[in-house]
Amino acid sequence: MNIIDVSIIILYIVLTLFVGIWVSKKASKGLKSYFLGGNNIKWYYLGLSNGSGMFDVSGTAWMVGLLFLYGAKSFMFMWLWPVWNQIFVMMFLAVWIRRSNIMTGSEWILTRFGDGKSGRASHSVVAVFAIIAAVGFIAYFFEGVGKFMSIILPWEIPLEFGDFVLFTSEQSYAIIIIFLTTIYTIKGGMFSVVATEVLQYIIMVIAGILVAGYAFVTISDVEINAIISTEWKTVFFSSELGPHWSHKYQAFNDLIDSEGYKMFGALIGMSLFKGFFASIAGPTPSYDLQRILSTKSVKEAAYMSGFTNLILFIPRYLLIAGIVVIALVFLGPELAANPNLSGADLEIILPNVINNHIPVGIKGLLLAGLLAAFMSTFSAFVNAGPAYIVNDIYKKYFKPKASDNHYIKVSHIASVLVVILGVAMGFFADSINSLTLWITSALYGGYVAANFLKWIWWRFNGWGYFWGMVFGLAIASLQFALDQNKAHFVVDSFWYQISHMHAIYLFPIIFGFSLLGSFLGTFLTKPTEMDTLKTFYREVRPWGWWKPVYTILKTEDESFEKNNNFSLDMVNCLIGILWQSSMIVLPIYFVIRDYPKMWISFAVFAITSLVLKYTWLDRVRKISN
Repeated sequence: MNIIDVSIIILYIVLTLFVGIWVSKKASKGLKSYFLGGNNIKWYYLGLSNGSGMFDVSGTAWMVGLLFLYGAKSFMFMWLWPVWNQIFVMMFLAVWIRRSNIMTGSEWILTRFGDGKSGRASHSVVAVFAIIAAVGFIAYFFEGVGKFMSIILPWEIPLEFGDFVLFTSEQSYAIIIIFLTTIYTIKGGMFSVVATEVLQYIIMVIAGILVAGYAFVTISDVEINAIISTEWKTVFFSSELGPHWSHKYQAFNDLIDSEGYKMFGALIGMSLFKGFFASIAGPTPSYDLQRILSTKSVKEAAYMSGFTNLILFIPRYLLIAGIVVIALVFLGPELAANPNLSGADLEIILPNVINNHIPVGIKGLLLAGLLAAFMSTFSAFVNAGPAYIVNDIYKKYFKPKASDNHYIKVSHIASVLVVILGVAMGFFADSINSLTLWITSALYGGYVAANFLKWIWWRFNGWGYFWGMVFGLAIASLQFALDQNKAHFVVDSFWYQISHMHAIYLFPIIFGFSLLGSFLGTFLTKPTEMDTLKTFYREVRPWGWWKPVYTILKTEDESFEKNNNFSLDMVNCLIGILWQSSMIVLPIYFVIRDYPKMWISFAVFAITSLVLKYTWLDRVRKISN
């Protein structure tokens, strides 16, 4: 690496540590200040922070590989998360959640089910889920940043004890970066996280623009079109993926056939099925939920969620598309000649391009940007996860009356513990892809059913929630232990058989078990106290099957009106998905110089933005607080 690039990276790290530690004094006023910024951070800063937290380096490396292999339609792989749950949050869930005025998603559960035995059981299982999810994501980041840094940086730094290797270079790099990030995150809480993430977002945007510009200037239309096909450029698909590559690049067609996504229609259908329920279930108890709860008011929660969608996708996909175009021209022929090509080879496209095909100066900024992407997402989880340990377990059940100083010290210890557990799990992960599939499809599959029902059905109670989560998480944990390479998924004799049981196909099984637990727990126990249901329904005002509660409230107050916005919210979500998708494909088509499709994408973006101004933004402006 050139001294200029190294200097940029060192300057970035020093600046981030300085900013994070400088604002840390604000976190010492109590738990609410430490974990929520005292509900005193402006919504656009929280939106930038939220967007920055979603701009992670492991996910970016994964999406670079997908775009390289599958082309424009690869953006639909993002539905595995599902990425458009942010649209559901923007349209109505942010408002519902923020009305609770609490600190964590686990604490929020008590407002729905009460503080009795069933409410506390459901409260505890959410806290456990949040901690497991935080540990899983830290493992995901550990795997990604270690692989990335060991390829980029020229120094081998394994930690050895005699002939025994304690840590490889990948693991050593990951531990160093995690250690530096943990310092300011623990010291400053939400204030440090948001302040550093705003800085990191700016760096990531600059890096994305520079990389896309470099690819645009140095690589010609002819070079791009000599490699990619018409099928690669299109977002449309049939039930089965056809050849995306010419005969010269047949190895890439073979890789598509072996990846388990050949039946693309089934994959998208399953993603849509999962995505609908997962999105209505609401954000998982992680940093996204913390940002909503950190806003000053209900109205600002909606603003923040909409702003997150607006600022995230275009800069991120400028970077991804720029990297992919460079990889297509300079790495494509070499990769296609590899007789043992696998998905793991695609995970290292990002660091290989940076290492060998990005000029001095831009390389340093890009590395700083990707480090920022890692550090922002990692710090968000390190701030969110321990909140459940301290506020929902330690404070509630072990030491309910202690000083703010005491709770903040316990928060520091909890943060270190979560980081250590995440790093330990990262040592056992096979790849970024395996962790991605487990987190998005299996672990979150166990979360969906109970959290979907909690919004829409008055009879659903705390024991139903508890057993729904337990059933789902038990199956998800079992799935993580299975050897996927030996599993098969067969629909029937004329359909297909794939060589790997990808976690997305297990979602209906996990969802079904979770539903079974939810219904058994609900119908075998008594309903939630009516006073609790009345308070929840009056404050949150969700739509769904709430007639008995609504009838009582209407009797007590004739002016009370139920939420009749289900149809409008669903239409807005559909428009929002198109809006979000246009922001993903627009930079892709721009960088590959497919101008007709670029202008179509821009037209979709402009039209959907105008529609949402009237159907969403104007409604939000009328919210009283």
